[in-house]
Amino acid sequence: MRQTLHVLPAAEFYTYIAALKRSRVEAILRGMSRFGATRKDADRLNEVVLDLLSEGPKTQKELSNKIRPKVSKQTNAWMDRFWSPVRLAMVEGLVCYGPDRGKDSTVVRTDRWLKRQKRVSEFESQRFLLRRYLSAYGPASAGDFSRWSGMSMKETAPVWNSMAEGLSEVSVEGRKSSVLREDYDSLASAKLRETVLRLLPGFDPYLLGHVEKGHLIADSLYKRVYRNQGWISAVVLLDGRVIGIWSIGKKGKSLSIDVELFEKVSKSLSSRIDKTAANLSTLLATE
Repeated sequence: MRQTLHVLPAAEFYTYIAALKRSRVEAILRGMSRFGATRKDADRLNEVVLDLLSEGPKTQKELSNKIRPKVSKQTNAWMDRFWSPVRLAMVEGLVCYGPDRGKDSTVVRTDRWLKRQKRVSEFESQRFLLRRYLSAYGPASAGDFSRWSGMSMKETAPVWNSMAEGLSEVSVEGRKSSVLREDYDSLASAKLRETVLRLLPGFDPYLLGHVEKGHLIADSLYKRVYRNQGWISAVVLLDGRVIGIWSIGKKGKSLSIDVELFEKVSKSLSSRIDKTAANLSTLLATE
């Protein structure tokens, strides 16, 4: 989604592919056409990728070296600019990531790697994605779903409208949004039983669910979290709002965790942050 790497349940792979394939393929074909490559060139590229992967998993570098002599110069020109030779095959659901080989990831054919699954129509797949999105990120708007999924608003509108009877409109700090009707009562009555502190890793999905980020962080601090070239900082989260960032560095054989808070906190909360950071040693299996 959004032409960024996502980890998905294998059983839902083809549902995501069906929901997003048309818009993603069209975007790639538009990009290839700028280099003179046609749909025929694109089909040839996929054919070569699948043929090479019949031998088993391969890294993208291995594939690229073997693909180049077998495709048109226009396709090669596109590959020079967009290094991934499997991008098109991936969004068409023909390949996915396979077992790692050392520090390198490999690519495999989905028909050799995944179990056979019942195929769902594009529209039903998009409705599935919308329900899944709202159950996790609601309250949200159609624009939020469009940005999160990478679908255009033109595609999003009919899917959103088709679920109108199952949505409830709400107002959050003056902004109109929607939630699944089945979730309305529990959300409306929800209260925090205690202060919730989390150290979220970089690129955490919680930070990417909505277009507007005012509910997460002040405008003046936005660039500290949402950095240039799409980098998302690891953050300290208190009751759903970002109050700082953190990072890991090496210190001899152990790791050091640096926490930078954007505001003053109480001694008890500072102690909780220290304890939460220290608990990472168990997760990372190091001091």
